[in-house]
Amino acid sequence: MALEQRKFQTSAIRELETPVVPRKQPQIRPSRKVFSAGEKFLFVLFATILVLFSTMILHTQAQINDTNREVQLLGKDVSETTKQNMELSIQVKEKSTYDRIWKKAKELGLNPNENNVKVVPGQ
Repeated sequence: MALEQRKFQTSAIRELETPVVPRKQPQIRPSRKVFSAGEKFLFVLFATILVLFSTMILHTQAQINDTNREVQLLGKDVSETTKQNMELSIQVKEKSTYDRIWKKAKELGLNPNENNVKVVPGQ
């Protein structure tokens, strides 16, 4: 029986070997860059110029704003000075009346004397 078992073991059914099909390796395609170095340089240059011009515009607007503020302050000063000048001219007119001058002269001791009056010809 031992012999029969050996024969039986040797006569075992062999499994059919399935041929191994080599898998196709994915082809490594050279990746195409979206933007070339020149295009990247142009984009950076464009962005830099855009930021530069934006900054220049904002700076110019700030200067214009400061200048307008100064003009308004000067206009306010001019109007205040004009108002003061008007008030002073009104005071001069009030104080330069004949009656007021005559009263002030009498207070200071001046008396009209016709002998001391000299007439200047030609005027």
